[in-house]
Amino acid sequence: VRREYMFTNSDEAVINKKLPKELLLRIFSFLDVVTLCRCAQVSRSWNVLALDGSNWQRIDLFDFQRDIEGRVVENISKRCGGFLRKLSLRGCLGVGDIQTFTCNSLSKFCPKLKHLDLASCTSITNLSLKALSEGCPLLEQLNISWCDQVTKDGIQALVRSCPGLKGLFLKGCTQLEDEALKHIGAHCPELVTLNLQTCSQITDEGLITICRGCHRLQSLCVSGCANITDAILHALGQNCPRLRILEVARCSQLTDVGFTTLARNCHELEKMDLEECVQITDGTLIQLSIHCPRLQVLSLSHCELITDDGIRHLGSGPCAHDRLEVIELDNCPLITDASLEHLKSCHSLDRIELYDCQQITRAGIKRLRTHLPNIKVHAYFAPVTPPPSVGGSRQRFCRCCVLL
Repeated sequence: VRREYMFTNSDEAVINKKLPKELLLRIFSFLDVVTLCRCAQVSRSWNVLALDGSNWQRIDLFDFQRDIEGRVVENISKRCGGFLRKLSLRGCLGVGDIQTFTCNSLSKFCPKLKHLDLASCTSITNLSLKALSEGCPLLEQLNISWCDQVTKDGIQALVRSCPGLKGLFLKGCTQLEDEALKHIGAHCPELVTLNLQTCSQITDEGLITICRGCHRLQSLCVSGCANITDAILHALGQNCPRLRILEVARCSQLTDVGFTTLARNCHELEKMDLEECVQITDGTLIQLSIHCPRLQVLSLSHCELITDDGIRHLGSGPCAHDRLEVIELDNCPLITDASLEHLKSCHSLDRIELYDCQQITRAGIKRLRTHLPNIKVHAYFAPVTPPPSVGGSRQRFCRCCVLL
């Protein structure tokens, strides 16, 4: 069949005669937004099929168009109606009065919406969340990261009407305080994933409420929440045994005491980001090596008290041989080539970070690669600083600084 005849504007095109509409509709259901829009321009019959609501159950406009206007989302919500299950508007900076044109439309026309991504849609307000909660009670995943106008009032309205929430991404919502977390803990028993990165006002009080109310929690990110202490680790250990992912980077008040309780109770841990938890020592690694056999990814960057002995325990633990895939040791000044020897039996180890580990040598890395030939090693070897000239006074600035 000639291509130009197959794609004529006539409704009697060959493909329409050969294939029933039900089969064409099924084929269209696998197409992305851009391709569907192109198909809609082929003929009147394809326009009807391509724009059928059943083809628009999952929409991600991030790679399609960033300057989406509110009325466009309103038209989409009307057309998709009860079919729409998943919508991503992340980074759509052109969405103006998102409360009026988007959240109200979704609430009115998309009662079965389950996944909504509004990350970086900075015009989202408490009224936006209130509108969503009134018409989308089946929401399971909501991402409003960097929507920094949201406060506890918006969170309260949301969680009271959407008790089935399983994933809540609030990264960069800097106005959130403990009161917001108390609402989540009281109304979201199904919560599995919670991201509170850089929500710097939250403290132990709010997070403990989360732990006590959300026993199914599997992933928690509180990186950059500098107020939290070991009380959080104790609460997680006592209430959230299914925890798999914990990200607590830059939480400098956490210590071995808290991580001991966590490790002894949360045996399903797979990923831990402990970057800049500057108080932890080898004691934490000993507990992880004993009690966390599923550990796959561990970041210890800037944990300056970690030594070769801690890595020795980790390398001989149950996670080492088949599970451990990534270990980050940047800026751990006490780590030497001995640590690399302890890790050579970690057959699944895919990547190791060694930036600014000044006691690591090229020879040590070479020996590691004889046992793990495919491992990615990221390291930096600074040039040797020349000694001061004999008999002369030490320069205040290096040569580069003098030139500048």
